[in-house]
Amino acid sequence: MLEIATKVHDEARQGEAFAPFANDPNKYQRRFYIESYGCQMNFSDSEIVASILNGEGFGATRNFEDADLILLNTCSIREKAEQTVRKRLTEFKKLKQSRPSLLIGVLGCMAERLKSKFLEEEKLVDIVVGPDAYRALPQLITEADGGQKAVNVLLSREETYADISPVRLNSNGITAFVSIMRGCNNMCTFCVVPFTRGRERSRDHQSILKECAELFEAGYKEVTLLGQNVDSYYYSSEGSQPVTFAQLLEMVALISPDLRVRFSTSHPKDITDDVLHTMAKHENICKYIHLPLQSGSTRVLQLMNRSYSREWYKAKVERIRELMPDCGISSDIIAGFCTETEEDHQDTLNLMEFSQYDMSYMFFYSERPGTLAQRRYADDVPEEVKKRRLQEIVEMQNGLSLKSNQNDLGKTFKVLIEGTSKRSELHWMGRSSQNKVIVFAKESYDLKPGDYVHVKVNDCTQATLLGEIVVN
Repeated sequence: MLEIATKVHDEARQGEAFAPFANDPNKYQRRFYIESYGCQMNFSDSEIVASILNGEGFGATRNFEDADLILLNTCSIREKAEQTVRKRLTEFKKLKQSRPSLLIGVLGCMAERLKSKFLEEEKLVDIVVGPDAYRALPQLITEADGGQKAVNVLLSREETYADISPVRLNSNGITAFVSIMRGCNNMCTFCVVPFTRGRERSRDHQSILKECAELFEAGYKEVTLLGQNVDSYYYSSEGSQPVTFAQLLEMVALISPDLRVRFSTSHPKDITDDVLHTMAKHENICKYIHLPLQSGSTRVLQLMNRSYSREWYKAKVERIRELMPDCGISSDIIAGFCTETEEDHQDTLNLMEFSQYDMSYMFFYSERPGTLAQRRYADDVPEEVKKRRLQEIVEMQNGLSLKSNQNDLGKTFKVLIEGTSKRSELHWMGRSSQNKVIVFAKESYDLKPGDYVHVKVNDCTQATLLGEIVVN
């Protein structure tokens, strides 16, 4: 779908891949290593996989050279991500030549789409597992140990992994992701998610509340509720009243006023006034909404099957500002979608300026196999035009991000300390309710990660607020 991502957050977690923590080496018979690429849902899924593997006698290792099983949790959203995974698999294949017992597996969205190529044509992997088949991993590992090629990419209409307690990988012990639903019913023409992750289904709200409460009891201070489209969360069971996303959001917020609640991602057509009123009502529900635009042209939005117009989107932004004037808003933007004209491109730039985004994820369009756009439309915008338009979008966002941060100069924010700044051992790094990164001196205060502190902003960069602790 998309190529060349640009985002602005110099203190945020960077990179597409990560390795998990190292378990006690004496506790487990075999070791696994996992890397995750793409969206936060993939990172969350890796924590489910880790839990399943722990139950089968596998402990995690940070070093792939020490692993008996190497897994890559993959993403099909961007061509660049697929290229990175292929390169990585080639490296692991060389390691396997010296260690034939090593098993290599691919999980996630690429697994479903490229299973035959990985297993038969390129012979890069031993195991291929789709997003709804992680419970089958133990059986697939046994088959692969016996020399068979093991594959399960079946999609499910019920699987939510609600009963599995995730193993928190590379956790800072302060923030955690909680999956509340899987799949997507929105058939955006540029997107592969409905084909790789299946139809939408919501997780039992009681299991979500239990997981969030246990995280808080374990010392976590922030949870992010995850889904391809969290606003369409709707859980219904026989004999009980259905639960909407607004109701779930309030239930999680009521666990404790000291537990911050975020959510991602929203589809503009589904974020309701009930959600906005709930956010405004509770101080611990963060005042931040990721509201993907994709294009500022109504004509292009129709080609994308986004189910809203330019005017409708503007009205949604205005409603958010009306109910929560201090709410941060970020977006996703695609440059050069099929048939996009210069006028369409200018519509996008103009709507960005209207919305005053704090931050955006920006890409130029590249056709993804199997999508509706690939079947319906010609990818007819020249690459040099896409790149030029993307650069103009990036420049627009850079200016908006700097302006947004400059508007915060002199203001004081409640900040959750997440850890030491990556750039200085003498500074803390945390986030405001609006999801802005704030860096400030540790000084002599007796503080630790997980503490809340009030910070006055004295300076800023395009990506980061710089401040000092304010004692009340």
